Amino acid sequence: MTKATEDTLTLWRPVGPKELELIQQSGMRAFPPRLPDQPIFYPVLTEDYAVKIARDWNVPASGAGFVTRFAVRRSFIEKYDVQEAGGRSHLEYWIPAEDLDAFNAAIVGLIEIVRRFP
Repeated sequence: MTKATEDTLTLWRPVGPKELELIQQSGMRAFPPRLPDQPIFYPVLTEDYAVKIARDWNVPASGAGFVTRFAVRRSFIEKYDVQEAGGRSHLEYWIPAEDLDAFNAAIVGLIEIVRRFP
């Protein structure tokens, strides 16, 4: 299990099977580059919100949904504001696609799969 420390923040990312395969190809250390029509990478602040997206969006779109958990250095993530996406319980960071390499470099430890749907 990823342990949060004073220096890191635990975040979650709902993904479908294709994105999960690319994460696995990285050795569970990095998220894949965004597609041209995906200008933002959005990790979320709660497991509940990630579950909702994985179950309610990823499963219908691709047949499966996964919730990943990881720790990121606070010194990196604090440069970004928390965004509210349709409700107080729907909090996420919006990381521009061009910052994803730096985001990946700020991940501490491995990206873990913590939930699978269906």
